[in-house]
Amino acid sequence: MKQSNMMTIIRKEFARFFGDRSMVFTALIMPGLLIYVIYSLMGNSINEGTFTVASDEAPTVYVENLPPSLGPLFDSLPVTLLAGECNAEEMVALVDDKENHVAYVVFPPSFDSLTACYNAADGLPAPNVEIYYNSASDGSRQAYTLISASLQMYEESLCNRFDVNRADDESVQYDRTDDGEMMASILSKLIPMLLLMLMFSGCMAVAPASIAGEKERGTIATLLVTPMRRSELALGKIISLSCFALLSGISSFLGIILSLPKMLHADEVGMDLNIYGASDFLLLLVVLLSTVLLLISIVANLSALARDVKQASTINIPLSLMMIVVGMLPMMLSSTPDNMALYLIPFYNSVMSMTAVLSHEASMLSIGITTVVNLVYAVCGAWLLTKLISSERVMFSK
Repeated sequence: MKQSNMMTIIRKEFARFFGDRSMVFTALIMPGLLIYVIYSLMGNSINEGTFTVASDEAPTVYVENLPPSLGPLFDSLPVTLLAGECNAEEMVALVDDKENHVAYVVFPPSFDSLTACYNAADGLPAPNVEIYYNSASDGSRQAYTLISASLQMYEESLCNRFDVNRADDESVQYDRTDDGEMMASILSKLIPMLLLMLMFSGCMAVAPASIAGEKERGTIATLLVTPMRRSELALGKIISLSCFALLSGISSFLGIILSLPKMLHADEVGMDLNIYGASDFLLLLVVLLSTVLLLISIVANLSALARDVKQASTINIPLSLMMIVVGMLPMMLSSTPDNMALYLIPFYNSVMSMTAVLSHEASMLSIGITTVVNLVYAVCGAWLLTKLISSERVMFSK
């Protein structure tokens, strides 16, 4: 009997949901469609240097052959300066790793003498200052911006007697990142916020109408007087709403996959879409599904406290604001925190996990903690919803 009552509630919710075309569009089709449209349009406007965020730590700059005339200038910059002889191969390898937040500057020997004697009329190239950096690293990019701007000002004071990163040899790559790594860095800052907001929209499309809507129409009273346990009613609601929320999460996930070719300009620049593999998409899907289960449990509980759908929407406004703030954290942080205790914080753990997956820094431990924590919180939400439905004061409040 218990299983029969619960299945009756589930079938009722499925019939109500799939019988409403506007609800199906809002909860299932719109999230994936919006992601596809937004990311496709965004792909046409993103260029190198967009969404730059300064690193919290001062970047380290290795300088070889630092001329005495530029010593005070480099000392005034907000960087950690290490001047002296360097091994070029080791320095380039150090810059290649975006986690190091370093830049490598090479001055020609006797730079001051060369610039003092340089005459453009001689037809010889000006002394060239080489700056190796990694644009996928906030700190390295910040160091390059500071140094290149300072050298450009110094160059103007000398009437253009030297160059910075002159492209004499096309094989020399001063920016040590590649297009795929740079795009992955940008996407890891953008996608989490948009995903959270679209998943929240999908949950808001189904939960308030299912719970607060039942109270507003008075049909919840009919269900409560039937020979059915309140736990059966709560489980039926949670299971059906979770199915809708999972479908909404899958829709958002498909929107990401389908929009990536346009986001990365793969057709135009011949970029290899293998910057994300099947394992990356699988980890992202696991995080999405666990997050949407947690989100639907919270929205369902808040909706149970409301008198009608309108009040349920109002009660959930602070939650939507929190989703925006938490989703924007990757744009404000220079790197993903290493403290595993942070993965116990709901939603923030999902944002960190999505950012790590998209920036190729994910670990199975962090993804596992995030998934388990989200599922535990979702189960607690289901238990709390059972208590709320069992409360006549909550269910019959006016």
